[in-house]
Amino acid sequence: MIQDKVAIITGASSGIGFATALALSKAGAKVAIGARRTDRLAELENKIKEHGGEVFSQKLDVTKKEECNSFVESVLSKWGSVDILVNNAGLMPLSFVKNLKIDEWDQMVDVNIKGVLYCTGAVVSHMLEKKSGHIVNISSVAGRIVFPAGSVYCATKHAITAFSEGLREELSVRKNIRVTCIEPGVVATELTNTITDESLQGFVENAKKMEALQADDIANAILYAVESPNHVNVNEILIRPTTQER
Repeated sequence: MIQDKVAIITGASSGIGFATALALSKAGAKVAIGARRTDRLAELENKIKEHGGEVFSQKLDVTKKEECNSFVESVLSKWGSVDILVNNAGLMPLSFVKNLKIDEWDQMVDVNIKGVLYCTGAVVSHMLEKKSGHIVNISSVAGRIVFPAGSVYCATKHAITAFSEGLREELSVRKNIRVTCIEPGVVATELTNTITDESLQGFVENAKKMEALQADDIANAILYAVESPNHVNVNEILIRPTTQER
């Protein structure tokens, strides 16, 4: 049960983060939501308060280590604990390497990898001190496979899958900190909106034709992991649409 536990969700302004914050709140958790789009955070905050949930929101750019630290410090000041961290913030501007969209490569490395490291680093000392906690990292099916135009994105998600397993081996057995890696397939979110490579227009359109997963499907998977009894460490959940082949 997660009643009265404190959960931090990054990238909470839309998609999986938005849905996860609502799901955890409805299950009784106090939720701290962070993202760059504060107007969307305000919308989410209102939804959580409508059903009587406790919520804290703060602007958060996960690529800035000081903002990650400040966010966690604010949550600890307000509620005195961080029990769950959901590292959800991510970008997917797919492109072929030959097109040299180097700025987009940098963005993916900064958000998809460094953001996870910074936020994990901001909570880990607290979790070690109390010898409990749960870190949930949102990787992707792209953390298991590689596909054309996904070289850099897949590399970032492979990194998160590897990081999650390393965290588990370091923290779970010795320090009672559980680690879960969630690996979604195609989900109907804003993620494809960041694709600027025009040669991938057909890929985007085909993805939209598929009966994709919904953000709530992923939120339910996260809820399953964090609500499992303490002796159960749900390490990985790979979840694809039924019609997705790879």
